[in-house]
Amino acid sequence: MIHSFIFGDGRLVGRDLELEAVRLVRADKGLILWVDLDNPTDEEIKTVLEGVFQFHPLAIEDCLTPSSLPKIEDYEDYLFFVTHAVDYTRAEKFATNELDLFLGKDYLVTFHRQPLRSVTTLRERAAKNTSLAPRGPDRLAHSLIDLLVDNYIPVVDELRTELEELEESVLRKTSSEQLVAELLHIRGDFSKLRQIVRPQRDVIERLARGDSKMIRAKLLPYFRDLRDNLARLEDTVTGYHERLMMAFDIYLNKAAFEANEGIKFLTALTAVTLPAVMVGGWYGMNFDHMPELRSPHGYFYASLFTLVATLLMAVYLKKKRWF
Repeated sequence: MIHSFIFGDGRLVGRDLELEAVRLVRADKGLILWVDLDNPTDEEIKTVLEGVFQFHPLAIEDCLTPSSLPKIEDYEDYLFFVTHAVDYTRAEKFATNELDLFLGKDYLVTFHRQPLRSVTTLRERAAKNTSLAPRGPDRLAHSLIDLLVDNYIPVVDELRTELEELEESVLRKTSSEQLVAELLHIRGDFSKLRQIVRPQRDVIERLARGDSKMIRAKLLPYFRDLRDNLARLEDTVTGYHERLMMAFDIYLNKAAFEANEGIKFLTALTAVTLPAVMVGGWYGMNFDHMPELRSPHGYFYASLFTLVATLLMAVYLKKKRWF
């Protein structure tokens, strides 16, 4: 589906035009054009990206081929960069969706395969025209990326909540297999989030430095603020990841301690039964000449020795706190 918005003199002057009308708007240098390709068909991709805007084939290929990392490419008359939106629910777990942007002097083209909250929100704002329309495509791109980064916060909060629940579970007796699976799963979620946030911060850092002529000087403070937000987000995610690894270490130490306690109990049980085993083994041998067998008190003495030796062994192990 193709959504288009045309801005002029700080207000919305048209939307959802036919492709031929979009071509005419491209020729008018006094207008700002935003075209959003929302899960487009192959024909729409060819018509818009190749026909109307004539983007580089490599940039179009990057749109069609999902990328796991954010990136930025500076072409002669436009910027192409890849960003990632994130989402997280307890049912569907962690998910990422790619958002590609082509930023020119008087246009912005966005491309995504899945519906994105940030794009939908900006489209609704543009349609309602509740505030002044952007006077430049760079401001429009900033607003879009800012909304995308703001949507990271609920994801981080959800992961933090699950992390706190796991930390509590580590201190309780729970199913070890389930707990380990949850620990490994949330560890993977944090790793994925860190792999997205850091490169995305590098992309915004390049825009904030003013390296590209597509970003006006008065927009640089806005991109620097966006870079700082990503830096704080990265620090937060790193801190949560370290907490997760600490919880994992506590779980491993706890499991090792419980296993050691079990071994100590079995060892103590073996030691306590050692006198009985020794006496039974001694008297179980087939000796022809064994005076204790002919004594009327032999059985009593053997039993008494076994009992006393067992009690002494139990007292000794109790003092050693083996059980």
